[in-house]
Amino acid sequence: MTVYAYVEGPLGEMLLVGEPTADGTLLASLSLPGQKGGAVVREGWRHAPEAFEEIAGQLAAYFAGRLTRFDIPWAGGAGTEFQRRVWRALEDIPYGETVTYGEIAARVGAPGAGVRAVGTAIGRNPLLVVRPCHRVIGADGALRGYAGGLERKERLLGLEGALAP
Repeated sequence: MTVYAYVEGPLGEMLLVGEPTADGTLLASLSLPGQKGGAVVREGWRHAPEAFEEIAGQLAAYFAGRLTRFDIPWAGGAGTEFQRRVWRALEDIPYGETVTYGEIAARVGAPGAGVRAVGTAIGRNPLLVVRPCHRVIGADGALRGYAGGLERKERLLGLEGALAP
C-alpha cells in the first residue's frame, strides 16, 4: 500500500509518498509543486499524514536551520543501478557544501562524458531536499538544473550557507 501526505514548507506544499512498514514509513518520494517529473497522487493511495510525522518534523527542523543531516529511511527500489550509485554519492555531500557534476561523475566511476549521465540521474532523484541534489553545481560555480526550479535550489543553498556572498 502506498501512503501520501502534503507538508507545507518554505518551498511550497511538498508531496511525501511512502511505503508503510512495521517500523514506520519508508519515504519513496518528496516532490515540490511544479517539479519536473514529480510524483502525482494516484488512485488507491491512502492519505495518511500521521505516517509522515517524523519526516515532517525533520523537514521543519531543516528549514528552521536546526538540522543538517536527515535520518529518514527510504524505499530503495527506484532507479537503475547507475542512478542509485549517483544518488548514494549525493548523500555524502556535507551540509553547506557544494560539489560539481564532474566530481560526482568521478566518484561514481563515470568521468568525462559520464557527466551528462550523472546530470540525468540527478534530475531523476525522487527525494528532493532530503537527498541533497541541490548541492551539485556547474564546474564554473553556476547553479545548473534542479527539478524543483533554480530559484528553489538557490534558496536551499542559501539556507545552508553554501552560496558565496
